[in-house]
Amino acid sequence: MGFAHRTFAVLCLTVILAALVACSSTSSQSASPNVSKALRDDSITVGSFDFAESHVLAEIYSKALEGGGYHVRRAFDLGPREFVAPALSRGLIEFVPEYAGTALHFSSLGLRSATSNVRATHDSLVRTLEKSHVTALAPAPAQDANTFVVTRATAAHDGLRTLSDVANVAHDLTFGGPPECPSRPQCLAGLEQVYGLKFKEFVRLDAGGPVTRQALKDGYVDVALLFTTDPSIKRDGLVELIDDRDLQPAENVIPLVRTEVVDHFGPGLVALVNAVSTRITTAVLSDLNAQVESGKSDAAVAATWLNEESLR
Repeated sequence: MGFAHRTFAVLCLTVILAALVACSSTSSQSASPNVSKALRDDSITVGSFDFAESHVLAEIYSKALEGGGYHVRRAFDLGPREFVAPALSRGLIEFVPEYAGTALHFSSLGLRSATSNVRATHDSLVRTLEKSHVTALAPAPAQDANTFVVTRATAAHDGLRTLSDVANVAHDLTFGGPPECPSRPQCLAGLEQVYGLKFKEFVRLDAGGPVTRQALKDGYVDVALLFTTDPSIKRDGLVELIDDRDLQPAENVIPLVRTEVVDHFGPGLVALVNAVSTRITTAVLSDLNAQVESGKSDAAVAATWLNEESLR
């Protein structure tokens, strides 16, 4: 993409995000009469990525903040990290539930690599964000990493158990993933570099959502990117290929918040958010995803869980 097109895309993104912020919902009470620096208002603007789990996480934190007396504006479904991260860095949004390992690689421009060590990954992310006006709060126990899956039939036919096993047959297989996958180090780029996988074809699908699951089920793709907390993996009997060379880092859910918001609202805000994060385990996240997939709204699922955990 040329410079002019990139500039135009950024301008369009700014307009879209501004519109989302203007039209988003708010709560009735404020934690402080002062004005936050990012959006020149007394609200905390919570953003999300363009997939279901991100929506429900953003809703959980939003409702918890509202229950604590903070104004909240919602700017959900903004798109992939390439849109959301710049929006956070420019103050168009002020809070987003992220994933530690991928956030570290993205924010450091690939200069710092995440590992499977949760503490080391978190500490490295904190250091990376020090000059970016963004603060990484405590990680949740829940992790949700990329996982590469095949049907049982494909696994049996090609003798697939690990990602290394795929190397011998990748040239005959079609791989499906989100549009940004070819450039992502934990997606197709990493599969090529770490495992030497060269697929017959890459098919652009959604980000581990219903389109991807249907494409795999119908045989439109042979290997697909899903997320480890996706309840359909177990339900549909899909086979997760073992990441035997540790391509995927620690991907704990971690709230990223504009530093001036943290400074403005103080320890009370941090304590509230951390209390929510502490309760979000991988099993909880998988169950929340299953409820949303069954047809319940993000808001209803979030409200019920917060009430059950006495967090509202």
